[in-house]
Amino acid sequence: MNKTPALAVVFLAMMSASALAKSTLTLYTSQPNEDAQMTVNAFEQAHPDIEVKWIRDGTTKLVARLQAESAAGGASPDVLLIADSVTMESLKEKNLLAAYHSPQASRYDAQLYDKDGFYYGTKLITTGIAYHAKAPVKPESWQDLLKPELKNMTTLPSPLYSGAAQIHMATLMNNPQLGWQYYEKLKANGAMPQSGNGGVMNAITSGSKAYGVLVDYMAIREKAKGAPIEFVFPKEGVSIVTEPVAMMKAAKNVEGAKAFIDFVLSDAGQKLVLKQGYLPADPKLPVPQGFPARDSIRLMPFDAQKALADAEANKKRFADLFGSR
Repeated sequence: MNKTPALAVVFLAMMSASALAKSTLTLYTSQPNEDAQMTVNAFEQAHPDIEVKWIRDGTTKLVARLQAESAAGGASPDVLLIADSVTMESLKEKNLLAAYHSPQASRYDAQLYDKDGFYYGTKLITTGIAYHAKAPVKPESWQDLLKPELKNMTTLPSPLYSGAAQIHMATLMNNPQLGWQYYEKLKANGAMPQSGNGGVMNAITSGSKAYGVLVDYMAIREKAKGAPIEFVFPKEGVSIVTEPVAMMKAAKNVEGAKAFIDFVLSDAGQKLVLKQGYLPADPKLPVPQGFPARDSIRLMPFDAQKALADAEANKKRFADLFGSR
């Protein structure tokens, strides 16, 4: 008697059961598509029992989407991986996040995660000074952008459009040597805002502006491609965007969300951040090619809760000073 058909049926049944055993994790992320795919692939390889379905968009659009979904009682992502801690603080305040105390958190500086466990920074994207390779002055300090010989030569991203610029502005407010007086002096020296960091980079590489306030990886990547751009981490320090991860309160796959948070904070997850060309949040890992030694990068203190409370007033004051462009 031929038993092959019976064995085939058993094999197919086993395969079907295995497929059914996989759980689904829904991720909303603002990572660039290539980075998001790398992150998902690495997580699925580490957790073959979990399939990730992900949606990528800008942080503002993602937050608007999930708030609309929440209000309508519709579907919700299990986990968020978005640009900044101020947005996460806003979601925490709206009671949309779930606390999870990851065992990986002890490896990180307390400034990089929420003390109640609602979100965790996964990398350090700093804002410093970029300048054209042929610029007349090689800046070392934020104050250098105020020099009279740099009149009308500086550009900066607008906090009305850029989350990183909003965090940078809030960070500078905590420094008595900078603060609003610094922005007023930038304006007096002819500094002109762009809509976002991409506009700043294009202005510098094209030569239309010699200096700009810019996130680190944009300048460093473009320089590696041969663009005439340099980047400096000012001696007073830099502001940071931490690309935090969090579990939604309405998460259906709670265990999967916890596993994802643990993964991006793990050694493997942080080595992936390094491979993608960003500064890992894990202080024990090296820096990407083109970055200076980690201990030479000074991080300015930042209070996400205060930044959220001051956000609208800060943006209005910026618009009053520079205009709403």
